[in-house]
Amino acid sequence: MVTAYDMGPFHADQLHSGDEYELSHGHAIRCAPTGGSGSEPNRLGVSVVGWDPQVTEAGVDTGYSPAPDMLRAPDVAVGNVPNKPGWVKGAPALAIEYADIGQNEGTLAAKIRDLLDFGTRYLWVVRLTGPRRVEVHEPGKPVQTVYPGSMLTAPDVLKNPVRVEALYDRDAAERATLTNLLQRRGYEDLDAVLAKGREEGLHLGVARSILRVLAARGVPVDEATRLRITSSTSTEELDRWTDRAAVVTSAAGLFEARE
Repeated sequence: MVTAYDMGPFHADQLHSGDEYELSHGHAIRCAPTGGSGSEPNRLGVSVVGWDPQVTEAGVDTGYSPAPDMLRAPDVAVGNVPNKPGWVKGAPALAIEYADIGQNEGTLAAKIRDLLDFGTRYLWVVRLTGPRRVEVHEPGKPVQTVYPGSMLTAPDVLKNPVRVEALYDRDAAERATLTNLLQRRGYEDLDAVLAKGREEGLHLGVARSILRVLAARGVPVDEATRLRITSSTSTEELDRWTDRAAVVTSAAGLFEARE
């Protein structure tokens, strides 16, 4: 829980959406607009974590007011981002902050402390100056620094690990976002989609061959059977159709679906 602080005079209900201030224990903290080198990574970061298959709520600059004299707006928030007007009570499960040129380290440290004190489980600080890296903050644990090529994890918040580069590099972010979107539709990754396409293409090719053989032999096929053959996704079922087509003759009459 939060310890005693020198309390300032301001309350969160005195601020409105669009104001350039946050509050820490009643003290107003001006938040300058994001520069060009920081705005693009912000967009990439929320795309990567926001489309994770386990995430249902994510936002940018969401205002959190866990107490009347507190208002914090992390660059990216995951979890506890309700689609409702007004400041959000509590804190996000995962918060991401981007530290660019001119970052006030004292202000950043206070923001990290406030969010962790009020319930944020994971807070990632993406350093955009100097060697690229991410500082991982968790309540009661030492800060960890994770470098490009390594993975970030947020158990019970994100399903997939996040490569450090995906939080600021467009190519890495696009790959991570694509994987997340595919998983939300039931595919593990792009390779799984391609494999599925090859399999479906093979099945359709076999189905068309069966129908061509029957047509060449003058064997009529009813519409229900034609649809069943062309829509089949079972190799075993297509094998059975192939066996039947191999022995049927025009004298056999209509080629119909049957078990």
